[in-house]
Amino acid sequence: MKREILITSGPRETRVAILEDDRLAELMVDRPDHRRIVGDIYLGRVDAVLPGIQAAFVDIGLEKSAFLHASDLLEPDEDDEPSDKDDIDDIPDPDSAEAPEAEVDEDGKGRRGTRPSEPRQREVSSRRAVPNIAEILKKGQTLPVQVTKEPISTKGCRVTAQISLPGRFLVYMPYASRVGVSRKIESREQRAKLREMVAKLLPEDAGGVIIRTVAEGVTEEHFKREIDSLIAQWKKVKRKQFYVRRAPALLQREASLTRGLIRDVFSDKVDGLWVDSKEVHQEVEQYLEQVDPELMARVHEYDEPLPLFDKFGIEAEIKSLFKPRVELPTGGSLVIQPTEALVSIDVNTGRYTGKKDPEKTILKTNLEAAREIARQLRLRDLGGIIVCDFIDMESRGNRDRVLQELRGHLGRDRARTKALAVSDLGLVEMTRQRVRSSLYASMTAECPQCLGTGRVFTPEVVARRVERSLKRCGLERREKQICVRLHPEVALYLREEEPKVIGAVGKIAGLDIELRDDPTMHPDEFRLMSRPGGRDVTELYAVA
Repeated sequence: MKREILITSGPRETRVAILEDDRLAELMVDRPDHRRIVGDIYLGRVDAVLPGIQAAFVDIGLEKSAFLHASDLLEPDEDDEPSDKDDIDDIPDPDSAEAPEAEVDEDGKGRRGTRPSEPRQREVSSRRAVPNIAEILKKGQTLPVQVTKEPISTKGCRVTAQISLPGRFLVYMPYASRVGVSRKIESREQRAKLREMVAKLLPEDAGGVIIRTVAEGVTEEHFKREIDSLIAQWKKVKRKQFYVRRAPALLQREASLTRGLIRDVFSDKVDGLWVDSKEVHQEVEQYLEQVDPELMARVHEYDEPLPLFDKFGIEAEIKSLFKPRVELPTGGSLVIQPTEALVSIDVNTGRYTGKKDPEKTILKTNLEAAREIARQLRLRDLGGIIVCDFIDMESRGNRDRVLQELRGHLGRDRARTKALAVSDLGLVEMTRQRVRSSLYASMTAECPQCLGTGRVFTPEVVARRVERSLKRCGLERREKQICVRLHPEVALYLREEEPKVIGAVGKIAGLDIELRDDPTMHPDEFRLMSRPGGRDVTELYAVA
């Protein structure tokens, strides 16, 4: 599979696009006013300890206190994989006693991916009991923590006390005591060889490490250099913690979007990396010169007048990311609707009706949909609980084919996912790691007219509301003359479609009523103004 990375950078925005077979597969956006904080290390101060949900709220200097679960105080205890920690989706407010739901995300190297499971507390109970958080933390106590999940919606960020420092080939975990190997390295011989090589290089009592996938074939010299660098980095964090006079305080920022991407994604499996900024190009080359000089030949500086993303034809794809409907190649479609609780994805055959066999038609559409769903989840960075409503299939074998197609394409995702079996209703329940808001949430705002519903009342409905409010006004007998201010579309509807209604209401209510269109009004809004003084009396008489 052909893979390319495009980086376009300006003073107010950096955008990164990952292309697979010349199609946009992943988009990341970084702005100074919305900086990514996953991986940042803070000296936090405990604001509250809640034994009932085995959690604490920690002030790290952000608008809302961070959420720390008791399981994030434990040392990772898996033998050969990056540590898994629960990603609690519904983090309660500090004043709330609501118990959170949980899903699992991968910590260690990089908050990469998600394999949802039962809450961490249940997961580890068979191996080691989660301690009583009230016996470990007290209000006002300070401790270093690392952000694993950014604030989403009304919830604060998620933090862990199990700090990890990612490098190019290793993830250093100062509070761990083992050498782990990424599960993506499948060869047992290779895993044993790498573990033995790194174990002898790691100083005694220096902590633990996880060997990353890109470390296959790396020499002992490279490992030694990176271990020394990461340990020195951690010592710098500890020194800063010692000299900090007052918590909360930032101890270390995670690498920039560009540098983190080169560290985590750019490898010999990427055919080329294009950068349209000289400064970023120099930064990339300087970093690669230290960690992997062989990749420098794949880095290209783009200096043509045509913008980089236009050159590769992906601006139109980016614009379509915020549309709910996604067309499939053969005529079917997906409808993607994020909600507060979950993301729903509906699969439709659309204009594709096949030839004779309806089961084959449905199977083909569902297979196309499975591929596109996996792609759209990455593109839009959607996470949490996701329910995919595939078209009903009678054959169990066909349902299994669709599920395997979905899982196969989800395997390309850097986030860890879990998709359950297709139900008899054609539903697939799945989860995907969520460490930050989706592009939809971070790049769009609530509509001031519909207040986020996506709908407004029709002119006919608004007319009935006006009618009921005027009748109520007449019953009060306080007003004699009323001016009704309306959106022009509603005013036009009343004048052309129901020209006698306002006059009839005026006679019944004993009011002299004037209609006035106002372009500044929302389509489903109206105001009742007392004449001649122009006093707003809407709140006194308006009804639903």
